Amino acid sequence: MSSSSNPADLRVLFFGHLPQITGCPETAWPLPEALRVADWLELLYQKWPGLRASDASLRVAVNLEYTHRSALIPPGAEVAVMPPVQGG
Repeated sequence: MSSSSNPADLRVLFFGHLPQITGCPETAWPLPEALRVADWLELLYQKWPGLRASDASLRVAVNLEYTHRSALIPPGAEVAVMPPVQGG
């Protein structure tokens, strides 16, 4: 994880195959003010364009709760980005 001394930074966790795309399982993301999940995902896709291919199936959890793309992410939150759960 990128070290961060700013409490407004998000703690971003990537699950499933996503760390292979981003090159890291976890990172810090500066977020000075609340932002809608959908808008934040667009910023994520700018940094890691390979994530966009999974857009339709990505799940996002903010502070341990799955959320809708219209929800706000507050500064300092923990955000998990994951593909759908696959059973066997």
